[in-house]
Amino acid sequence: MPESVYKVIELVGTSTESWEKAAAAAVEKAASSLRDLRIAEVSELDLQIDGGVVKAYRAKVKVSFKYED
Repeated sequence: MPESVYKVIELVGTSTESWEKAAAAAVEKAASSLRDLRIAEVSELDLQIDGGVVKAYRAKVKVSFKYED
């Protein structure tokens, strides 16, 4: 079996509804321009707050894809 190499990038997805939708937004955007996505890992969750009110959910996501020359 030949060895493979994968690249990992970090993205931040946002949503006004939930952390799950924020993470999904990051993965969907990555999938629109990258091929062969393998793993997505949520590394951090946070909130954007304005005037004491939650305005957005943010998910920092590490996405890996197969590295090609």
